[in-house]
Amino acid sequence: MRDITAVVRVEHPDIVLTKTVAHDRSSTVESVLEAGTDPTSGRFFYRIRSSDFHRFEDGLRSDHTIGEFERVIETGDGEAIYSFEYTDEAKVVSPIVSATNGVVLEMENDGTGWILTVWTPDRKNLAPLWNYAERNGVDIELLRINEYASLGSTDAGLTDSQREALLVALEAGYFEDPRDATLSDVAAELDISQPAASGLLRRGIKRLVVSSLVDDGERPD
Repeated sequence: MRDITAVVRVEHPDIVLTKTVAHDRSSTVESVLEAGTDPTSGRFFYRIRSSDFHRFEDGLRSDHTIGEFERVIETGDGEAIYSFEYTDEAKVVSPIVSATNGVVLEMENDGTGWILTVWTPDRKNLAPLWNYAERNGVDIELLRINEYASLGSTDAGLTDSQREALLVALEAGYFEDPRDATLSDVAAELDISQPAASGLLRRGIKRLVVSSLVDDGERPD
């Protein structure tokens, strides 16, 4: 088995937050995978950058894919963490990836489209994502794909602790959408603190993303 990391672009007006970022062209959206979300709460966390959060929130109020929302904390320099609840009209592709034991490592807006970095244990597991796109009229494009022998022996530069944390989180359902496990559950399974578990997951995900998207000569230390 050869697991892969694929970079995919998807576009559809019903994909969550699309209308909001079209309203606030200065905004960028990134998912916050390490947030300690209660898997039963239906709340999803994103890191938002915007030159005007009032304009961004005006977009949220008219966005048919978003129900309740909250600006949880402002981190400075035009950046804040928001929590959202999705409506039934929202199209969310991450559950399709999760259903095949994959993980959406990153999600970031690109104009009216979204760039997804997806890890999956087998190339054929991408097929349900393409099937979903075809059934729902979602434009989808494969931008890049990297193939590894396995997550256990990947050359992504993961430490043993990062690899273990990612595998434990995957098995526990931490990457499901909605989640089947909290950060606290993952930390308990690893027998470490929540901040330590969050750090391992965050750094492990970063290493996987860098190994997929950045040329060797450009990689950070």
